[in-house]
Amino acid sequence: MDTATTGQPGKDAAAVADLEKLPIERVLAALDTVPGAGLSAAEVDRRLNQYGPNAIIEKEKSLAAKLLGCFTGPIAYLIEAAAAISAFLGHWEDFAVIAALLLFNAALDLWQDLKASNALAALKKGLAPVATARRDGTWGHIAASTLVPGDIVKIRLGEIVPADLRLVGGDYAAIDQSALTGESLPVAKKIGDGAYSGSVVKQGEMEGVVIATGSHTFFGRTARLVAGAGAASHAQKAMFQIGNFLIVLALTLAAVMVAFRVYRDIVVADSWSTADALRILQFVLVLLVASIPVAMPAVFSVTMALGALALSRQKAIVSRLEAIEEMAGVDILCSDKTGTLTKNQLKLGDPILFAARDGQEVVLAGALASKAEDRDAIDTAVIEALADPGALKGWKQTGFTPFDPVTKRTTAHVTAPDGRQIVVSKGAPQVIADLVKADAKAVATVHETVEALGARGYRALGVARSDDAGATWRLLGILPMFDPPRDDSKATIDLARAKGVTVKMITGDDTAIARETARQLGLGTNIIAAADAFPKDMDPNNVPPHIVDAIETADGFARVFPEHKYAIVKALQGRGHLVAMTGDGVNDAPALKQADCGTAVSGATDAARGAAALILTSPGLSVINSAIDEARRIFGRITSYTIYRVALTMTIMFLVVLSSITLGFQPLTAVMIVIMSLLDDIPIMTIAYDNTPVTERPIRWRMARLLSVSAVLGLFSVAQAFGLLLIGMEVLSNPAWNAWFALDDRDHLQTAVFLQLVVGGHLLLFVTRTERWFFLPPFPAAPLFGAIAATQVVAALMCGYGWLVPAISWGTIAAVWAYNLVWMVVLGAVRLATERTIDNRTAGRQRSASIVTQSLQGNVPLRPKSMS
Repeated sequence: MDTATTGQPGKDAAAVADLEKLPIERVLAALDTVPGAGLSAAEVDRRLNQYGPNAIIEKEKSLAAKLLGCFTGPIAYLIEAAAAISAFLGHWEDFAVIAALLLFNAALDLWQDLKASNALAALKKGLAPVATARRDGTWGHIAASTLVPGDIVKIRLGEIVPADLRLVGGDYAAIDQSALTGESLPVAKKIGDGAYSGSVVKQGEMEGVVIATGSHTFFGRTARLVAGAGAASHAQKAMFQIGNFLIVLALTLAAVMVAFRVYRDIVVADSWSTADALRILQFVLVLLVASIPVAMPAVFSVTMALGALALSRQKAIVSRLEAIEEMAGVDILCSDKTGTLTKNQLKLGDPILFAARDGQEVVLAGALASKAEDRDAIDTAVIEALADPGALKGWKQTGFTPFDPVTKRTTAHVTAPDGRQIVVSKGAPQVIADLVKADAKAVATVHETVEALGARGYRALGVARSDDAGATWRLLGILPMFDPPRDDSKATIDLARAKGVTVKMITGDDTAIARETARQLGLGTNIIAAADAFPKDMDPNNVPPHIVDAIETADGFARVFPEHKYAIVKALQGRGHLVAMTGDGVNDAPALKQADCGTAVSGATDAARGAAALILTSPGLSVINSAIDEARRIFGRITSYTIYRVALTMTIMFLVVLSSITLGFQPLTAVMIVIMSLLDDIPIMTIAYDNTPVTERPIRWRMARLLSVSAVLGLFSVAQAFGLLLIGMEVLSNPAWNAWFALDDRDHLQTAVFLQLVVGGHLLLFVTRTERWFFLPPFPAAPLFGAIAATQVVAALMCGYGWLVPAISWGTIAAVWAYNLVWMVVLGAVRLATERTIDNRTAGRQRSASIVTQSLQGNVPLRPKSMS
């Protein structure tokens, strides 16, 4: 760690020193500290003022600022405008309903915002609360937050490393830093090695000098990435675009309408009064009310909440609702290896025999050189490999020397069941080969075996036995060890690929281990070591294009740190990919939060769970595919609702303006518009239960296509509504027709238009909810169909009995229904034709772009040969 990078230089000499790699003597000199004495109290105070506390400092946004943010954005502004308009007109019932929807949406947004700080709060829990430090020559317990660079500290079994250290004293320590680096086993440490803040001491006791504290530690840099991570929800972006589209459309139509009314009243009629101005204002307000899809955010939220409920039944907890919608478009899944794709349980392969008669002889000797009560991962794997669990009965350990990074082996003195005394040892194969004084040929064989196993991602453990108290040794064999893939991992990956999702493995383990795991899972073996791909001083937020190219083509990454995982996710997002990320450690937290759908797997740390949007409570990744399917169903429901709602909103706005300009008639009252909005939107929330097919490929917001389809359907729906209005005008002027339809005046015509929009709106939903003809499966779900049917009954009764609107005859109600059913077929054909036309044009442009690209690469000629 370069101190210039960490921002924590000591003296001038330390300002440019690389405290992670310099010899210990130079580190101590740079930090101006002595291990035997530590820092003085006065020097600690000075450095504490200079460097700040050894803690993660989080910039908190006030609750008021968070609350205010929930009431901003195009859709929020539209809803607030609707509430203000309702209050201005004195329609307090409408105001209450609209305000309730606004508060409901704001409450959901605030809840999500408050949960966003969970990751940093969980990270803070991973820091050591106290530390043992030597100051003024005396050891004592101090608050870890008061540590400064240059402090001398002691770490021992079970403790959390309180800051980034270089180890300066002691014999040996095994430190579990898997949550930070992703390595699957505790790392053996010796004098001169580093230890990261937040890692846990599993064995031994050592002393170290603090080289970085607070946000400048490895742990702190991870926390900084978490604080800055996070991708904007595509659903929120879509609602912004839809809101902006409707605002521009509404303001344009309002301007047209005002200009027309002013021209007619002032220029043509040559009369103007305050009453005229108020009528124009009221008309504009009615138009704006009509343009506001007040229930859209609520429909989005309810639909995703029900999807979250469905996933909870499959043991997946959704902590950020928008992530469900994001999962529908995910085309790349970045997965951690250890504990996610693999079992995180070392297993022994078939023993490679040297002097042993059979494999179990090697395993038994290795088990005798282990200590079960230490719960060491390697010892546990060897003991569990015994074919007979009772094989150790009768054997007695009389002495045991644990592994240390100098000798690189364990040794046990054992009494056999028959009373014989033997010595067994297991450790690094090269060390065991030296122990047995193997000849050159045997040593070469050991080296070749270890290299072959290493190339396949296996760790190797040599086992030896002595029957003469250690005077001479026999090399019994070599035990291959590996972390096997989970039983369901390959099937999960294959199924994800069938859904159009590319899977990339990201791990802190060595490249050979990653490559072998990827080979077994069928992921491909183009595994990139992070150190080879990422420059040390690279900004993870701005990855160079040539590195992004490598990231896109890689099958996986090895030896990665938290900033690498974060950079990989963000670089892929920068290329237009929607990225899901799975992981379980502190090192995964930044990438989990940055990903479009971060997924914490079973057994994840609090930091990973706090950063993730989806939390799996059962082992493995198999539920990911269920989440993808559910997300694609939800996305289909949301897009079908969006097309319906935008088209219906356009219908109402254009109808009001067109009728006003051409017929001088206001087709709807403000009360009718609000009632219609409620009748249209509240039952439509049951679309969350609809039967929706699962697409074979990732789907995402294609706003140009969506708004184009909505606009075409909206314009045809305007023709439908305006056509009924013209028919109504003809009925009013034709006594014969008037007698049959019983339309007494324009007030009753308004009721007929109101009914047409309510009926036509719901029939339009049946057209938009499927990409096929509306009469083909999948058919509407019972809750959706029942809610719409009940709404239509209410609307018919309102119009038939005159509840809140002038009553019209049942014959007129039947005629309106027949008229809408005919138009339903027309609109179904219009939608299919529009989508087919758009898709054909898109495919044509893509083919043209592909031809141009290939021609530039020299693969195909840009023109036919006859034209060249």
